[in-house]
Amino acid sequence: MPLPSHRITICGIPELPQHVAAGVSHVLSIIDSHEPRPPALDGYSDIDHELVRFDDVVAEYPGFEACTVQHIARMLEFGERAHKAPGSHILVHCHAGVSRSQAAAAILMTQHAPGQEEAAFLRLLELRQHGWPNTRMVEFADQLLKRDGALLGGLLAYRRALIKAKPHLSEVIRNIGRGHELPV
Repeated sequence: MPLPSHRITICGIPELPQHVAAGVSHVLSIIDSHEPRPPALDGYSDIDHELVRFDDVVAEYPGFEACTVQHIARMLEFGERAHKAPGSHILVHCHAGVSRSQAAAAILMTQHAPGQEEAAFLRLLELRQHGWPNTRMVEFADQLLKRDGALLGGLLAYRRALIKAKPHLSEVIRNIGRGHELPV
C-alpha cells in the first residue's frame, strides 16, 4: 500500500503563524506537559485539532511526563479522522519541530501504509531539513500498529541517511544525551 496522498507539514511553535493560510484541515499539537496552549493556534479555525501533552524524553525521568501508549493511541485516532477526510492537509507541530512532531508525522504516514515504514521516515528528509524523531513514540506506534519492528527499522534508515548527509549531527546528538540512539 502506498504512502497516503494527504499533505503533511511539520513545524515548531514559532512557525505556526506561517502556515495559517496554507489550507490546513487537521492540526496535531504535541506540547510539553506544563506548557500553555500556544496562542498561535487561535489562527486555525474550523479544523480538526488534537492536543497531546507529554515531554520530549525517550525514557521515564523524574519531573517529566514521558510518552505513553495512550498518547500514541490518541494520535492514531486523530490519524484515522484525517485519513478519512479527502484532500486533508495535516500540520504536525511540537515545540521545535524536531523530535516529537517528526516521529508523529512518520507514524501518521505509515498508519495506513504497512510496508512503507522506511519510505515514510526517509520522506521526513524532504519535509523538514533537520530532525531526530522521538524513539519512544516510534516504539509504541510499532507495537500498536503491529509492525514487528518495521517502524524502528524505518527510523534507523532515516538516522543513517541523516548522519551520512550531516555527520556533524552525531556530536550534537551525543551532547543532548541521546548518543545511544546513533546508528552503528
